[in-house]
Amino acid sequence: MKSRFMTLCAAYAFAVLSTTPYAGAQATAVASPEYDLLLKGGHVIDAKNNVDGLMDVAIRNGKIAKVARTIPAPRAIKTVNVTGMYVVPGLVDIHTHVYAGTGEKNSYAGDLSVYPDGFTFRTGVTTVVDAGSSGWRSFPDFKSRVIDISKTRVLAMLNIVGAGMRPNGIEQNTADMDGKKTGEMALKYPGVIVGIKSAHFAGPEWKPYEQAEIAGKMANIPVMIDFGARRIERPIYKLFEDYLRPGDIYTHAFSGERGEQDNVTGGVGRGLREARAKGIYFDVGHGQASFAWSVVIPLLMDGFPPDSISTDLHVDSMNAGMKDMLNIGDKFLAIGWPMKDVIAAMTWHPAHEVKQDQLGNLSEGAIADVAVISMAHGRFGFGDSYNSRVESDQKMVCELTIKDGKFVYDLNAMSGNPWNQPPTLADKDAKRWTTLKTQGFGESHWKPRPGQPLQHDWRPYTLPANLLQTMQPGTEKSVDPQWMSPEERAKSAAIDKKNAAKAPARTKALADSAHPTAKP
Repeated sequence: MKSRFMTLCAAYAFAVLSTTPYAGAQATAVASPEYDLLLKGGHVIDAKNNVDGLMDVAIRNGKIAKVARTIPAPRAIKTVNVTGMYVVPGLVDIHTHVYAGTGEKNSYAGDLSVYPDGFTFRTGVTTVVDAGSSGWRSFPDFKSRVIDISKTRVLAMLNIVGAGMRPNGIEQNTADMDGKKTGEMALKYPGVIVGIKSAHFAGPEWKPYEQAEIAGKMANIPVMIDFGARRIERPIYKLFEDYLRPGDIYTHAFSGERGEQDNVTGGVGRGLREARAKGIYFDVGHGQASFAWSVVIPLLMDGFPPDSISTDLHVDSMNAGMKDMLNIGDKFLAIGWPMKDVIAAMTWHPAHEVKQDQLGNLSEGAIADVAVISMAHGRFGFGDSYNSRVESDQKMVCELTIKDGKFVYDLNAMSGNPWNQPPTLADKDAKRWTTLKTQGFGESHWKPRPGQPLQHDWRPYTLPANLLQTMQPGTEKSVDPQWMSPEERAKSAAIDKKNAAKAPARTKALADSAHPTAKP
C-alpha cells in the first residue's frame, strides 16, 4: 500500500509539472470553439428525421447545432465519446402524476403523486406531462408548487373536473365538469397546458367526454381519455366514433379492461382500427393495472402496436410492474418490437401527440434534450401489471441525460476527468455544457471559518510527502487540517481508528454468513 501510494504521488507530481494549468485540454483546441458540447461516435435514432445510424451530435446555446457523420472534436468545448451507445432525443412521458406536496391523502392532487425530478433524468426523461391531476380550479397551485420549481420540463393536461383528480367522489361530480372554464384556463397557459384529460369516470353518462371535447376545441389541444369503468351504455367504439377527434389520445390501450381486446379472438377490439385510421392515437399508460402481457402480445401479433409509450407514474405504480420509461421500452424490445420503433414511441411520437414538435427530435435548431443509452446484456425478467413475466437477454441503461444543452445526469462520470489530472479548458467553460459540479472551478462546498479563503482552483499534491494527507485511517492527517480545529481533527481521528479496528471482524462475519462452516 505504501509503495502504491508513493507511486500515485509521483504520478501526480509528474502530471502537474509536465503540463499546462489545464493539462487535459485538447492540444489542437481552436481559440473559439464553434460548439459547446459534442457527443461523438454514438448510434443516433431520430424518428422525425428518419436517422438510424452512427452520427456525431453537436450542441450550441441549448440547441442542436449539427448532426453529421463526423464532427471534429476540437470544434467543441467539451467532447464525450459515446461509441457503442445509442444517442436519442430526451424521452417524453405524456402520462404521469406529479402534483405532489398538497398533503391530501389518497389523491393524485396530493400524496399519490410524486415530485418529477427523482424519476426522470436517471432514465433519460427530460419532459413529463401531468395527466389531469389538476383541474381549472387547482392548476395555478400546481403550477407554482411543482411546474415552476422543477428541473424536469413539466407540462400539464387539465382534468375536465374543475377540482382535479381527487378522492371521495370528486372525479365523479358531473356538475364540476365545465368545458368552457377548462378551455379558458388552458388558453391562459399555451405551451404549458397541452391537453385535456378525462379519467376514472364510472357513470353511464357521456358528459365527461362531451365537456372535454369542448375544452379541447377551444384551446386547440388534444383530449386524453382514461375510459374509467366499462359500461354497456357507453361502449368504447362509440367513444371513438362519436366523441373523439383526430389527434386525441386513448391511454391505457393495453389494459384489455374496456373492450380494447376482442373477447373471442384475442385480437384488436371493435372500433380500434377505425379509430387509428381516423387519426386517434393509442398510448400505453402502463400504470399499476393497465398493462397485461395477455393483451399486449396478441394485439402486437394482430398488427396493433402503440403510438406512444408512457408510464402513468404515481405512488402505486412506480414500484409495481411498471418501473420507468426504459423498463417499459425494454418490454417491447423483449417481444420483438424494433429498437427504432421503441425509441420513436418514447420521443418523437409523444411530443407530436401533445403538439410540442420542438421536443422529441434532434433536428438542427431543436431544443437540445438528449439521452445516451447503453445496452446491458444478461438474463432479465419483465413483469406486467399482474406479475406475469417475459424474459430477455438485454435491457436499456441511461448513461447520460442532457436537458437544454447541458448534462443533468451522468451515471458513470463519462463527462468527468481522471481524478489525478488537472482541470481542462472545458472545465473553465463548464457552465456552457453541464449543470453538474466540475473539478476545481466554482465555490467550494466546504464552509470556511472566518478569515479563511474559499478554495476555487484545483490544488495538486506538490507538498513534501511528510505534509501530504494520507489515506490511512486513524492518523492525524486522514482529514483536511485546513478546515478543522485540532479538537475536531482529534475526534475524527479517534472515530476513524475505532472503525478501522472493527472492520476485520465485520468483514469476517459477512464472509462467514455467506459461507457458513459445516458443523459435524
